[in-house]
Amino acid sequence: MGLVCATPLFAQTGKTVTGTVKDHNHLLSGVVVTEEGTQNSVRTDANGYYSLTLQHDDAKLIFEQLDFPIREEEVLNRSVINVSFTKEDDGIQLKDVVINAGYYAVKDKERTGSIARVTAKEIENQPVNSILDALQGRVPGLEITPTSGVAGGDYTIRIRGQNSIAAGNNPLFIVDGVPFDTNSMGDTSTSAQIFYGSTINPLNYIDPQSIESIEVLKDADATAIYGSRGANGVLLITTKKGKATKTSISIDASTTVINPTKFPKLLNTEQYLEIRKKAFANDGVTMYPTIAYDINGTWDQTRYTDWQKLLIGNTAFNHNIRTSINGGNEQTNFMIGTNVMKESSVFYGNYAYNKFSFFSTLNHKTANNKLKLQWTTNYGQDKNYLPVQDLTRIARTLVPNAPRLFNEDGSLNWENNTWTNPLAALNASYRNNTRNLNTNLNTSYQLMDNIILRSNVGYNRSDLDDTQLNPHTIRNPSFGATSQQSNMTKNSGQHEGWLIEPQLDANFNLTASSKLSVLIGGTLNSQTTTKLVIMANGFTDNQLMNVLSAAKNVSIYKDTEEQYKYAALYGRLNYNLHEKYFVNLTGRRDGSSRFGPNHRFANFGAVGAAWLFSKESFLRDVSWLSFGKLRGSYGVTGNDQIGDYQYLNTYNISQNGYDGNILLTTARLYNPDFSWEKNKKLEFALETAFLKNRINLTLNYYQNRSNNQLVGYSLPAITGFTSIQANLNAVVENKGWEMDLQVVPIKSAKFNWSTSFNLTIPKNRLVAFDGLENTSYANMYVIGKSLNSKKMYHLQGINPTTGLYEFTDYNGDGKITAIEDKQQVVSLDPSFYGGFSNSVSYENFNIELFFQFVKKKGFNEFYGTTMPGTMYNQPASVLNQFPNGEIQNYSSGSNSAATVAYSNFNNSDAMVTDTSFIRLKNVSLSYKLPLSKNQSNQYVIYAQGQNLWTWSKYKYGDPEQTTGFLPPLRRISIGFKANF
Repeated sequence: MGLVCATPLFAQTGKTVTGTVKDHNHLLSGVVVTEEGTQNSVRTDANGYYSLTLQHDDAKLIFEQLDFPIREEEVLNRSVINVSFTKEDDGIQLKDVVINAGYYAVKDKERTGSIARVTAKEIENQPVNSILDALQGRVPGLEITPTSGVAGGDYTIRIRGQNSIAAGNNPLFIVDGVPFDTNSMGDTSTSAQIFYGSTINPLNYIDPQSIESIEVLKDADATAIYGSRGANGVLLITTKKGKATKTSISIDASTTVINPTKFPKLLNTEQYLEIRKKAFANDGVTMYPTIAYDINGTWDQTRYTDWQKLLIGNTAFNHNIRTSINGGNEQTNFMIGTNVMKESSVFYGNYAYNKFSFFSTLNHKTANNKLKLQWTTNYGQDKNYLPVQDLTRIARTLVPNAPRLFNEDGSLNWENNTWTNPLAALNASYRNNTRNLNTNLNTSYQLMDNIILRSNVGYNRSDLDDTQLNPHTIRNPSFGATSQQSNMTKNSGQHEGWLIEPQLDANFNLTASSKLSVLIGGTLNSQTTTKLVIMANGFTDNQLMNVLSAAKNVSIYKDTEEQYKYAALYGRLNYNLHEKYFVNLTGRRDGSSRFGPNHRFANFGAVGAAWLFSKESFLRDVSWLSFGKLRGSYGVTGNDQIGDYQYLNTYNISQNGYDGNILLTTARLYNPDFSWEKNKKLEFALETAFLKNRINLTLNYYQNRSNNQLVGYSLPAITGFTSIQANLNAVVENKGWEMDLQVVPIKSAKFNWSTSFNLTIPKNRLVAFDGLENTSYANMYVIGKSLNSKKMYHLQGINPTTGLYEFTDYNGDGKITAIEDKQQVVSLDPSFYGGFSNSVSYENFNIELFFQFVKKKGFNEFYGTTMPGTMYNQPASVLNQFPNGEIQNYSSGSNSAATVAYSNFNNSDAMVTDTSFIRLKNVSLSYKLPLSKNQSNQYVIYAQGQNLWTWSKYKYGDPEQTTGFLPPLRRISIGFKANF
């Protein structure tokens, strides 16, 4: 005999629960009220009211609001449930926050992986153009360094160090569920001189103020579900979404004043000329050469020009206005926003950086809450007009008594053809126009109470136009150049990609105390990138330099089209026992078009576990312990950031063939076994909270080992090919400690004070490299040392007889040679880095301060400079000359021994110095005007500052940019926000 019970899939009880939600007697709108375990949810209206019809008799309601911890309420026999969020001492429960883990969401206290979160509040307090600027120093394990202070410039981004020798080391960026390609379509043929050898970073297209949160995924448990693209970590960027509320409009207008942070001290005219005289005397020169215009009387020897102030010390301004409109009901709501920005330059001249961005979200769900749709669109357009080259190095090396810039009639002064007027270079120009569209549609359908079918369909397109114009007027008129010598380089690029990801989520209550969550899904991704670089010269007129048909000579420098196909299956199993023991299994099988046919597919996976020991009975009565969790993970992720077609036979096109024919020349040999780079990640962590969650402390230890390195091998000429791309038996290790401390000393209705501190202590080293000494990498890497190390000569001192630098001759052959004698290995990795903040609010006033700190070594003021005594200005520290100082005898350049010694000096450990710093990265002051009793209407005035003050032993300019390019800039902003 059998007993059969039938239960409806959606058992509506018909019972309705109503209530209000408030914060210290202020009614809260937009609070999400959800019946636990279902998609049945509503939001509170403008009066803080909600009404929800339940699906189950034994329901529990979840109340979620961004600024507060989650509240849970058992319904029982109640029909009215009023909730009051509080910031009092017993209400600080930070671990209840729900965070985005990519393919799923998880409560912070229940996660088994390493995920850090940065909120909109932390981002919007900073007057920056790039989200990467806003993240500096705020996340343990995330190291971000700008390559230049020029608007639109690039960044170096590392999550827990450099994993790969030759492949990409950038993390994976996901914007609203769609992978965002951070590889610029720019070309160094047009932008290298202004952007320090790099190009514009595509992430600059995203308006920082449109971001709701950024999650940083670091360990294997968090990243293995992304398979081959998760080796270097993942950044999940979530933009702001619409809410069910009365239609409201927000306006944010600001003006920012921008200046360089610090100028190095250079020689004045008197000091410079004194060094020049000594240099010629040391070289035995009694009559100054005719081309030594600075000292032979041709130029005024009393003139002084502060070239730094003139060329790179201008005050720039940023004008920014943001608007958004938000509204709708529980079934359909929306948000639309725009940002318009214009920023001038600190460079001499009328340069400008213009940005326009648009974002929108549309949310819809059916009346029975089974079907939910969310359509998100982000569009950005950047127009950047800049000089072709960064003027910083010119400003620091131009002699202080150089002639005036202009003649009486306003024309450029060439001082009888005795110098190159630096403003002539500004006749050349660089223009960049980029457009980026990122859109996706998220759909979910509740098949059963515990099963949800999801899909994510995304599309991304970027277009770029780069143009560099070099008219003949950049040259001295005495050369007789005409527009026939003018040249133009134009780069046009396009990146287009689409993504389809179906997914099935299922949740099972195995017993009264155990739960199992299952997730399975797939990914189909296609990307196409094209680039066309054209060079032209011989124009009939400079006004026609943008017209290719007006050029006498037109050549195609680069014409490429690359396609990338990617497919995957992924899954997750999460087991929860007694809400204190958690096990998380993730796996992914990837297929990538970037690898040879013999190894196109690979498997990746991880296991993570967590124990909430604070829930154990033996600790339940320990009043000072609010929360305690131990977690660990181990897994394998991959890396396919090696470019397309690397495994194929590759040929170069040559136009220098016999009898004018175009030839194909061999470049790279076919390798069908070219395979995945793999990163094995291990982590252990302790998460604790004390004194009613007033003190929250997290400690992490991690160890990542990346092997099967993707590198290029040089081949002997007999093969007919120059190289082959292959997997190398080399191992790179990153390990370290991370600490994140959050303290809330005071939390009350009127006065609040919170502080935070994060610290990362990383260590990178090359563990193994088979046959290193026989490869082209032998002069770059040393086993046991960091990949970011430099092999240098060792400076012994100054020879007391010659007055010139001496270096250690390690092989004793009497000569100083690069391969044999560059044995001093110096690491340029940070020893530690982090940040600390303080936030204080009293009634309507709020102040926040954030400091960034880095302990590291870098290059000093002499690195990359010319020899003291030549016709270039120098740092003031060159006055410290032998025999009483550390600078060798000055030379004008005619002493070959001095020239060789200084060249070796520039490649020695004497170039390395302490470039550690503590920077007041951000200050934010705001006051909420008491103009309206309606909490939905807010009016705020604010002042913000970025890079306001820096303490460092490094005195030659800014310690973060020591290579002669524009450093980070100081920004001071005032603004007004209104929401009504």
